[in-house]
Amino acid sequence: MQNRSYDCFINGQWLPAHSCETLEVTDPANGDVLAHIARAAARDVDDAVQAARAACNTWAGCPPVQRARILYAIAQRIAQEKEHLAELESRDTGKPLKQAMADAVAAARFFEYYAGVADKVLGTSIPLGNEYFDFTVREALGVTAQIVPWNYPLQIASRGLAPALATGNTVVLKPAELACLSVLELTRICHEAGLPAGVLNVVPGYGYEAGAALAAHPDVNLIVFTGSVATGVAVMQAAAQNIVPVLLELGGKSPNIVLADADLDEALPVILRAAYPNSGQTCSAGSRVLVQRSVHRELAGKLDGLNRNLRVGPGLQDPDIGPLISGAQQRKVLDYIEIGRSEGAEVLDGGNLLAGLDGSRGNYVMPTILDSAAAGMRVHREEIFGPVLTIVPFDDIEEAAALANSTDYGLVAGIWGKDGGAINWLAQHVKAGQVFVNCYGAGGGVELPFGGYKKSGFGREKGMDALLSYTQVKNICFRIPSPRA
Repeated sequence: MQNRSYDCFINGQWLPAHSCETLEVTDPANGDVLAHIARAAARDVDDAVQAARAACNTWAGCPPVQRARILYAIAQRIAQEKEHLAELESRDTGKPLKQAMADAVAAARFFEYYAGVADKVLGTSIPLGNEYFDFTVREALGVTAQIVPWNYPLQIASRGLAPALATGNTVVLKPAELACLSVLELTRICHEAGLPAGVLNVVPGYGYEAGAALAAHPDVNLIVFTGSVATGVAVMQAAAQNIVPVLLELGGKSPNIVLADADLDEALPVILRAAYPNSGQTCSAGSRVLVQRSVHRELAGKLDGLNRNLRVGPGLQDPDIGPLISGAQQRKVLDYIEIGRSEGAEVLDGGNLLAGLDGSRGNYVMPTILDSAAAGMRVHREEIFGPVLTIVPFDDIEEAAALANSTDYGLVAGIWGKDGGAINWLAQHVKAGQVFVNCYGAGGGVELPFGGYKKSGFGREKGMDALLSYTQVKNICFRIPSPRA
């Protein structure tokens, strides 16, 4: 792939950063430079916000059916370019090509789904008797700031952009500097599909420069952030200074709860895939297996066997596991594996660099299973964000629920078994924004509301519930004069 160059996109034009500085974007599989992107900072962010502000009234006042047609045109263009976008996403993030293709398909689906919603954002009428006519309308918030992470840049950018645009908001988007090329290509597609100038503006660069300036900007009306808890706290603090609402999707430590009567042969392949999407660099990954003690040994043995058959390699070779995003992330994951050993967990498989590589080229870690973990262990409680799966045995469903809830997170949970009463009890008692029974969606489809409990964040993205975050309710009340005699 030829080395590319991308500027900021502001008011319908590609413009270099005011500083004229750029950053390198590298391939995590080998360290090769893929592209140079603009290093946006506060002045560039201000230009982008002002362009978005100037476009607000025109875009919000655009007939909803016209917004729908533009979003549908974007969906069609994404579908037409899905192979190109998937290859770019695979090289940029390191994820297997099949997973990158699924992201491209999902991106098109987000725009298609919300294109169908744009002219159906309805208000309500409230009966107050014959003297009054009262009704509500849902209005666009205005300028929305979207801060997108590096692990799913194309999909997460699309899941925020589509509902924001459908409901009449304008957007300033800050993609992650580690992986953002698909987002910049998506920006081109949106422009070519007819999105008016100023409605979408993109400022690549460092989080501590462009991201911080965007979160703190006084002319932003909503901040949408996906990323770490620590950065989410900083975003909330910045938003509080301007009394701006935030939509946060943060970390996760999601469990798959396996009851004694579960069909292990059916469940375990799904559970293993749920643990390692994008090499485990997924907030909704099922990174914990809680298993009823009577089937613990059988489950651990079968999972170990499946784990040893996983292929590891560059994303474009479409392996099961690709490289981690950076050398720093690779070191963090290896450190956690050593912490697990020191805490008393048993390493069944993995726990090392890819055989034959010294780590100097490619940020690989072999998929690792830590067996017989316990609730107090850091590897059970903390988000590792890598290909590491912990197994924790339990005796009864009360203990299973306590273990599932024993972290700071509450994003997704899976429950496997045949006992409908036990499954329903667990589904009611596990604190998670999504619960899957005898399946696991790692965030689910476009139609399913997605968000967390506790430090996994708040607000909901995807589905119709996303409209609640991107609109505000206005109540209008008319007093109707009595007819004259």
